[in-house]
Amino acid sequence: MSAPLVGVDEVELPKWTEIDQQVANAGLWHTLRALPSGVSIVLRLAWQASKRLTLLSAILSVAAGCATAFGLIATADVLTTLLAQGPTPTQVVASLPSVALVVASFSLRALLDSASTAALALLRPHVEQTAQETVHAAVSQVELIAFEDSDYADLLRQCMTAGVRSIESSIKAISGIGGSLVYLIASVVSAGVLHPLLAPVVLIAVIPNMWAYARAAKLAYVSYLAMLSRSRRLSIASELLTARETAAEMRAATARLALLEEYRRISTMLTDEAVRVELKQTRVRLIGRIIAGVGTGAGYAVLGVLLHAGWLALPLAGAAVVAMRVATSALMTTMMGVKTLYEDTLYVKLYTRLLEISRARTRSPVAAQAPAPAVITLEEASFSYPGQDAPALRDVSLTITKGQVVALVGENGSGKSTLAKLITGLYQPTGGRVCWDGVDLAEFDEESVYQQIALVLQDPARWPMTAHDNIRMGRIDRRDGMSVAEAARESGAEDVIAELPNGYQTLLSRLFSSGRDLSGGQWQRISVARGIYRDAPILVVDEPTAAMDAKAEHAVFESLRRLGGGRTTILITHRLANVQHADQIVVLDQGKLVEQGTHHELMALGGTYAGLFTLQASAYTPRT
Repeated sequence: MSAPLVGVDEVELPKWTEIDQQVANAGLWHTLRALPSGVSIVLRLAWQASKRLTLLSAILSVAAGCATAFGLIATADVLTTLLAQGPTPTQVVASLPSVALVVASFSLRALLDSASTAALALLRPHVEQTAQETVHAAVSQVELIAFEDSDYADLLRQCMTAGVRSIESSIKAISGIGGSLVYLIASVVSAGVLHPLLAPVVLIAVIPNMWAYARAAKLAYVSYLAMLSRSRRLSIASELLTARETAAEMRAATARLALLEEYRRISTMLTDEAVRVELKQTRVRLIGRIIAGVGTGAGYAVLGVLLHAGWLALPLAGAAVVAMRVATSALMTTMMGVKTLYEDTLYVKLYTRLLEISRARTRSPVAAQAPAPAVITLEEASFSYPGQDAPALRDVSLTITKGQVVALVGENGSGKSTLAKLITGLYQPTGGRVCWDGVDLAEFDEESVYQQIALVLQDPARWPMTAHDNIRMGRIDRRDGMSVAEAARESGAEDVIAELPNGYQTLLSRLFSSGRDLSGGQWQRISVARGIYRDAPILVVDEPTAAMDAKAEHAVFESLRRLGGGRTTILITHRLANVQHADQIVVLDQGKLVEQGTHHELMALGGTYAGLFTLQASAYTPRT
């Protein structure tokens, strides 16, 4: 077999599956005992979504079960009346009221079933909406570093597919179980009333099937956990083959066959696992059915013994047969519902696990509001990314005063972008402190910190909105001050917008048939306009002109310099010609601050910065 091309064949499961693995390895009784907790999660969501519809669905489900139970009792009465002295005309006439009750009860059952189905159809979308909104609200406020954690990102993907979908399915299963349980209780009681031995016999016939269904569900869930990594990689391989972003390069690199082979390789592993699990499930279900068949035979044997010994009259035997058949059917329906619910609640735990982890990774709200800082200080600040042994930043101490332009310089991977995120509170240091006006950022309300910053990134967000709203996203609740047109003019984005078919109202997304896409440089100019429109006290400019031509780049930096009065600007760029006028230049190397000063001071020092600047400048010096 060829070596993995997309990712690696991981054998370790994500940390968030640890509890799931315990559930998967637990005994059947322990697992079934945990079933009510999953049910309570779903019921709480349903109650939160719509109290009225939840209550209505429950009442209709129970009422339908009661109607069926009443019909069963009426059926037994019909048989008893007909068989008491033989089906004579007199006995047939005498049974007519009971027959009418049977017809009425099952008609009512049909009506109640229809009403219950309608109520469920109305409830399920509300439950799904509530679950989706809860997830989105939780995820949208987790600390930024959570998205650098592959375990968290994978849990999020699984929750948004299997987790939320299983909640909707569980609602239907719970409703069905509610009605069938009433039906089951009535059936077993009816059988027991005819003779005490018949009730346990009914149960013996179905318990093996219950075991088989639960065991098969557990086998499927264990396989699901084991295949998580490969399922994720199959999805990635599929995107590489079908995504617009990779389509051109895949063709130009003639990589189609290699990627297709990788997709086939991973798909084959998943298919083989699915076949293996299905065969094991089939064997388990077959064993359950065989034992259940023996139990059913034992039930009829007991009925025969009761008849032979004279402990059960023949008229009651007919009713007993109906009661046993109905009880068995009701028990099977209940067990099927429990099996479905058991499968679903395993996946519902993905939903609750995501909410738990998201809350744990969300900063606690505090009352203190962050100011527009006059002084920003870093005190031996360090930072490590999740799952990385080496820190991205180590013991960085730095002071920035209001209105300064601070350039962060260094090779790729030196920690420039990470440092900018620490300065602005987007990341919290794993060591040391970051303070605004002497107060640790962790003591301020998180949202109030973000109100003071604006980001202009190398790879900006490409909002699927109009050009106007793409700029307005910089501060979407703004009602005064600089207009969108002014921000576009200052950034040079107005030239981009002038070329669009509908100007500011052009939709910037190929996801829509009427949408238009922009080049990388054009998107960067929109991003600069967004940052200018935000008009925040702290502006972080991270490689904002990497995709721009020389003219556009010059215009952007002139605009930033002109608008920088009173604003603290953190500038990250590899083009050192643009940092000569910075108030201080911070040079990073492998996460450590190695040099700091103005352009002239660092050139005189003759260290890392001077070497990098001279190297770049030599490219523009004519050779003699």
